[in-house]
Amino acid sequence: MFCAVIVAAGSSRRAGFDKLAAPLAGVPVLCRSVQAFVEAGCAAVVVVCPTERWQAVGLAEASYPVPVLRVDGGAERQDSVAAGLAALPEGTRWVAVHDGARPLISPEGISACLAAAAETGAAACAHPVVDTLKRVDANGLSLPEKVSRDYLWGMETPQIFDINLLQQAYTCVKEQGLVVTDEVSAMETLGIPTRLVQVGPNLKITLPGDLELAELIFNHRCV
Repeated sequence: MFCAVIVAAGSSRRAGFDKLAAPLAGVPVLCRSVQAFVEAGCAAVVVVCPTERWQAVGLAEASYPVPVLRVDGGAERQDSVAAGLAALPEGTRWVAVHDGARPLISPEGISACLAAAAETGAAACAHPVVDTLKRVDANGLSLPEKVSRDYLWGMETPQIFDINLLQQAYTCVKEQGLVVTDEVSAMETLGIPTRLVQVGPNLKITLPGDLELAELIFNHRCV
């Protein structure tokens, strides 16, 4: 059984507004993310978010063909993920962890990542780094150092795993007192590599301009 945990507990400080409740082509960003996983065939979706956001985006009244549940988040992202994992239904074999602020993920992209996870036990959406990289000093001045972008990838979500492996990884993270920013980093505590999968435009809404760009991409897809 394939299920999803959608992390949406952040405060949206950098955006300056609740980016998860903001409309993307008329539908709240968070709802776009939820709908993608429902359409991808998830048996259940657990949304980690405050009650106020759950109500604000309309999920409290929404109707889906599969269970869509809410749980509270924690102090760190990994605490929110742990809360989501604990709420998954019995019998879950594969779990996707997704940032709710990535509303452009498509059902096809989710399926591609799931197929890779089925082969390796661990897969994540990501993209090769194409920008020139520079290191700077404390004053923001560039240093004369060549930073190679070879074999560098920018991480995205969903990140999909055999649930037993992911639970083991988070147990290890907790025991070692670590703070990790994604599930791939958690898996590394077990020495398990993750297959990276490129799935197309999948940007994260962080700043106001990101929402405008996401709307342009979304509308282009619908043409």
